[in-house]
Amino acid sequence: MRGWRRRGEQVVAEVDRQEAAILRGLVGQVLDMLAAREQDAPEDELAELTGIKVGPSTAPDDPILSRLLPDFHRLDDDQPTKEDLDSAAALRSLHEPELLAMKTGVAQVVMDTCPPDGGQIVLSVEQSDAWLSAINDVRLALGTALDVTEDMPDELPEDDPRSSHLGVYHWLTWVQESLVNAVSS
Repeated sequence: MRGWRRRGEQVVAEVDRQEAAILRGLVGQVLDMLAAREQDAPEDELAELTGIKVGPSTAPDDPILSRLLPDFHRLDDDQPTKEDLDSAAALRSLHEPELLAMKTGVAQVVMDTCPPDGGQIVLSVEQSDAWLSAINDVRLALGTALDVTEDMPDELPEDDPRSSHLGVYHWLTWVQESLVNAVSS
């Protein structure tokens, strides 16, 4: 990929087969994680009657999903009150389905617009926003899995099992930055 460029009301890039496979594979993994979390939603008779979806009232155990689906209410880590715990559970239950739908939707835009065998990608500005969101989610997931920190070096020793994946993380950062620059130009 040489980078995104603006062409009128469209944003375009060219990806080779390997880049397309990486993008589709990582976005697909995030989609799978989100779908599994969505299946964890409790069945609720009132939700079935009203059409208002409810989600789980507890945060995901998986650190990657916890990063993608953060708490909607910050708790005092030392001694949260019962009211704070109840509020956090209610907010998660009400808002997580909407967040899941949004994250699933933007990931699906990437899957729909990224050619499986590589080639040209042509996006509207709205689709570009979806790509930015989906790439951000992939970077959050990968960064959590790799335990990326601000003071982490750009390269890790070859014997570090994270070293090859860190290159993908940096590449995704560049893809995202290139897309931001193209959209804002």
